[in-house]
Amino acid sequence: MAAYVIFDVEIRDPQQYQSFMRGVKPALEAAGAKYLARGGAHKVYEGDWEPRRIVILEFPSVAAWEEFYSGATYQGLKAIRDACSSARLVSVEGV
Repeated sequence: MAAYVIFDVEIRDPQQYQSFMRGVKPALEAAGAKYLARGGAHKVYEGDWEPRRIVILEFPSVAAWEEFYSGATYQGLKAIRDACSSARLVSVEGV
């Protein structure tokens, strides 16, 4: 069953964030993930959520997502991401 990962990202340093993106794109491909949305226009219809930049990823499974997230490659990239942005993220199993 697919897993969907939703990021709400605030980028503080766009140049450094691009360095993160150059590394994360091939890592995501290697993990079998694909982008479904990345920074497009969004609009809140209900509630008080004020998302900044939304990214939605699809992974083959929750196990694939968790292996990617906790793996050495992403954790190294995450250190770059954390230095130039802040994020909230959740994963949800698909149907």
